[in-house]
Amino acid sequence: MQSTTGRLVHPDWFIMKIGFTRLLVLFLLFSTAVSADELSVLSEEQRASANYYQHLQSDAYELLATRKEGLSKLIDKEAIESYQRLLRTQFIEALGGFPEKTPLNPHIIKRTELKEYTIENVIFESQPNHHVTGNMYVPRGDGPFPVVVVSSGHSRTAKLADYNQRFGIRMATLGIASFVFDPIGQGERSQVVTPEVEPLFNGTTTEHFLIGTSSILVGRNTATYRIWDAMRAIDYVHTRDDIDTSKIGYTGCSGGGTLTSYIMALDPRVTCAAPACYLTTFRKLIETRGPQDSEQNIFGQIAFGMDHPDYVIMRAPRPTLITSTTGDYFDIKGAWENYRQAKRVYGVLGYPHQVDMVEVEGSHGVKPQSLATIGHWMQRWLLEKDANVAIRDFEDDLQESTVLNCTESGQVLSLKNERSVFDLNAELAKSLAAQRQETNGTLSDEALRTAIRKLAGIRNPSELPAPKMEEVGRIFKDGYHIDKLVLHTDSGIPLPGLTFHPKKPQDGAYVYLTDTGKTGDSEKNGPIEKLMNDNYAVVTIDLRGQGETGRGERDEILGDWKQFYLAYLMGKSLVGPRTEDALATGHFVANYDKPAGERREVHLVGVGQAGIVALHAAAMNPDLFTSVTIKDVPKSWTEIVGSQDLQGQLDSIV
Repeated sequence: MQSTTGRLVHPDWFIMKIGFTRLLVLFLLFSTAVSADELSVLSEEQRASANYYQHLQSDAYELLATRKEGLSKLIDKEAIESYQRLLRTQFIEALGGFPEKTPLNPHIIKRTELKEYTIENVIFESQPNHHVTGNMYVPRGDGPFPVVVVSSGHSRTAKLADYNQRFGIRMATLGIASFVFDPIGQGERSQVVTPEVEPLFNGTTTEHFLIGTSSILVGRNTATYRIWDAMRAIDYVHTRDDIDTSKIGYTGCSGGGTLTSYIMALDPRVTCAAPACYLTTFRKLIETRGPQDSEQNIFGQIAFGMDHPDYVIMRAPRPTLITSTTGDYFDIKGAWENYRQAKRVYGVLGYPHQVDMVEVEGSHGVKPQSLATIGHWMQRWLLEKDANVAIRDFEDDLQESTVLNCTESGQVLSLKNERSVFDLNAELAKSLAAQRQETNGTLSDEALRTAIRKLAGIRNPSELPAPKMEEVGRIFKDGYHIDKLVLHTDSGIPLPGLTFHPKKPQDGAYVYLTDTGKTGDSEKNGPIEKLMNDNYAVVTIDLRGQGETGRGERDEILGDWKQFYLAYLMGKSLVGPRTEDALATGHFVANYDKPAGERREVHLVGVGQAGIVALHAAAMNPDLFTSVTIKDVPKSWTEIVGSQDLQGQLDSIV
């Protein structure tokens, strides 16, 4: 979760303040004591209400409905302009703001002269020693020319991808210059590379997600860097004498449509825009595919009322064309609803003709008809021409990397002193750590707890009602038994759990949290059995979104990223509610079958990212836990911000 004060809260603080330093070495063996199916707890009826993702969906729908109701207040120019200013301010705050502008230091590496246009290979610095690579398509003839800036979709080859080249060629053949550039994580700008400086991942979204994990920790987003690169691309075309900077268009498909939507909303220099294959509504997106790539989710935007139609509304009444396909996974019904909302606002402002929509038959992607329509739109507003634009595929005009690449190696990370996004985040984290150290030294423990509760979305333990426990079955094993239980809290989500009972348990007990939920580390001769051998009862739980309360879909590197980002879109973390679940479990264990005023000692174990939850729980209520043991938890978030190895970290990011 992002802090407007720029402070980070990280595991070092908890270890230092609470004094828990003991680490338990856990060993995994091959044979299992019980099967996962045998340890299922929830009834069919309970499963219907236990899915945390569905609860998040319901919360999102309520917020989106509230936002839609508010559109009825946009009845005049004053109300619309106030709405636009507020959303732009909140948008930029959610991105963590932007860095200072620094010299671009642009270079044209080479030129390729073709019949109708020239291609220039361009490289500039959007931040010091952080390079952007792109191709400038310049029409034949005398300038200055209007220009269209093109953001790439999620293609590994970025500016080399055929549809991106076609954007550049189409504009140039109409007499409009075009600048097609590589986003971070794509083309020549991979940020996660092998020792041979080759992209580590075949796809591009994994890299964007890892950048997002790093960026969120310092109050930014993958989109922060992508938007800034796009704004600097507009700065670059402003430096050119052959460009008419009063006539700038912007377009892109898919992920490029996302960036077009952002830039057209935030940068008033964009005269006309044509986002393709992206705009729908969040209601339709969440109902169908769910949250998408890292930069396509802005922190808290559903909570503060910024839906997809608002990207168009924020720029009203400047010319905007929504380009969609009938079979796109960005739902076409949502696209038409987007258009309807925007059209109404444009109409109130007196410019209904300056927003339009085209639907082309086909699946996701820019079809030849879509490209011609976008070309016509740009021609109309940048050249003041309304002539028909022919459909062409430009297949014979596409170029290879040897023509279009800007670096010898094919990757900017091979350049001397090049800084990746991870480097930029690490530098910011170091600065924030110094600020935090200075500030935290003046705060009491309780003041720090209050700050953590606010950031992570955790209620004061005194506000949490005692959970109610439901016993649902028992399994007998050699030397011990397992009780199945359900904890009912005020969240409305039943939490399935297990109690592993040795034959003669001592009074103290363990709460054991893992990333896989209640069945984690329960294999034969595993860590839980070893605790039972010491005569401790062990209670395990499916924290919200785990096990029987989860979707059952986890990526090896990113975990359940859709669940994380749906919460993120509403300004929430997963750590917050899971910490409340851990506190509820600790309260149950401490007080179960004890006389009033007495409670047993509770030892808390957290393994992996669940260790972050354990640390938060211990910090929020240090008197509840006698000891805290963690394993496989980063020493601090500050130390991992600059790392490319962020596997499995997303769930626990705050």
